[in-house]
Amino acid sequence: CEELRTEVRQLKRVGEGAVKRVFLSEWKERKVALSRLSQLEMKEDFLHGLEMLKGLQSKHVVTLLGFCEDDNTILTEYHPLGSLSNLEATLNLSKYQNVNTWQRRLQLAVDYVSIINYLHHSPLGTRVMCDSNDLPKTLSQYLLTSNFSLVVNDLDALPLVNHSSGTLVKCGHRELHGDFVAPEQLWPYGEDTPFDDDLMPSYDEKIDIWKIPDVSSFLLGHVEGSDMVRFHLFDIHKACKSQTPAERPTAQDILDIYKKVLNLLRDTMVSQTREML
Repeated sequence: CEELRTEVRQLKRVGEGAVKRVFLSEWKERKVALSRLSQLEMKEDFLHGLEMLKGLQSKHVVTLLGFCEDDNTILTEYHPLGSLSNLEATLNLSKYQNVNTWQRRLQLAVDYVSIINYLHHSPLGTRVMCDSNDLPKTLSQYLLTSNFSLVVNDLDALPLVNHSSGTLVKCGHRELHGDFVAPEQLWPYGEDTPFDDDLMPSYDEKIDIWKIPDVSSFLLGHVEGSDMVRFHLFDIHKACKSQTPAERPTAQDILDIYKKVLNLLRDTMVSQTREML
């Protein structure tokens, strides 16, 4: 704690959510991200996020550099390209035009599904991305690295599903709306019955699967070749949108298809190029 207090120098605020404020900072002559608890009533969520960061360190998760529970601070690796929400603005910059391709965008979708698959089979059990009730909020959970890959950054709402013990989850205590959330997350008893959290059924990790087509569509964008990729992913994305959770594919199933399509289309392009030569 003393090292964080004395050696980390805050430069500017770069983000703020319900749980924490994030500051671009300097530590040991490198740029880092310093997160501070924004309000005391969110301390439980803040500490949950810290425990998840500690227990899930891998290539899929932002690197934890240090923390001080006494001061409610967390130090993580800084990624200057920021959250995934900035993807279009970043790729529209002239210096990144060479990576604004369907290949790179599909690879980002592979990264995204790889993260979901990792969380569903994590060292801390099957974890569900609960803080993802609309597309912008979902995108804000991920960081775009300098080599254009993805890491998950915000793990403040990552409850545990345990099918063997019958442990399911509910994402918050308020009524959810819209097409982005899975059908089982919507109030099932009609408008005439007021929402009651005690009566709201719980659900499992298949809510993450429902959202994959929407996130992937954002990642693919509208560059040349993206419609071709969407065509090849149509069947698996249709399966993701099954009204029955148990009928949706697993994240591993989807990841296998994404990788297969990426390799297939790359090989096709190589063959076409050779024929032209």
